[in-house]
Amino acid sequence: MSDPDPAYGAIRRDGVLRVGRPATEWLSTGPNGGRQTADHAYNISVPEGWERTDLAAYVGERLERAGFDPAGTMRRGPALLTGVDIDDARGACRGPVTVYATAGISNPAALPIERSREAADRTDGGDADPLAPDEAAQGQGRGTVNVVVGTTRSLAPGALENLIAVAAEAKAATLLAETGFPGTTTDAIVVGHDPEGRPAEFSGSGTEVGAATRACVRDAVRASLRAHYADRDADAPDSVIDATYGVSTDGRAAVFRPPLE
Repeated sequence: MSDPDPAYGAIRRDGVLRVGRPATEWLSTGPNGGRQTADHAYNISVPEGWERTDLAAYVGERLERAGFDPAGTMRRGPALLTGVDIDDARGACRGPVTVYATAGISNPAALPIERSREAADRTDGGDADPLAPDEAAQGQGRGTVNVVVGTTRSLAPGALENLIAVAAEAKAATLLAETGFPGTTTDAIVVGHDPEGRPAEFSGSGTEVGAATRACVRDAVRASLRAHYADRDADAPDSVIDATYGVSTDGRAAVFRPPLE
């Protein structure tokens, strides 16, 4: 079987994954995120113990070192940062969608869900619990699940934003099945579309773009997770306590019914 020829091609070099398609409009939840039009998006692996806070400068240094960002380049494109080795990146493509993922779970973010009668009784109100101390981030660790999604369709206003929700849902479902956690403390997503492509008004789970995104995110995240832990001494943690870093959102919110006017 020959390798697929994805519409959004990628290259790995010097700890950087470059994903590209000319004149793509990207929307990023990562550092310096938002919308921008550029030929490429990036996922950059940071070394253990990394503590830089000047993220834009750091990204520029890494891209220039990798030969991806010659001095003077203006339209760089969005960049995500990860503690996962870029060698563990995996891609998946289906129909009009291509996805790349890096996945590690050393810093899980658990969200316990109570299913008791007591929990049901609280749905009519009650005081919120104060934020538990362990809800403060304890460090980034060698984790993070980063996902880059690209579609050859031209998405209508709102559909690109919705594609982030579709990708996040697929990521959480995959991680729950594989690890028992819906995500980590530092996950991020970039989505992109081709403004000159065939129009698509919606991107929900029932559409061609949404369904393909769900399948690609699931398969790319799962493959990257397995690659990440294949040659490591440690397995993915079974609980937040077992993890090097991590948080559990154990506090409760006050639930109320909006007033009728």
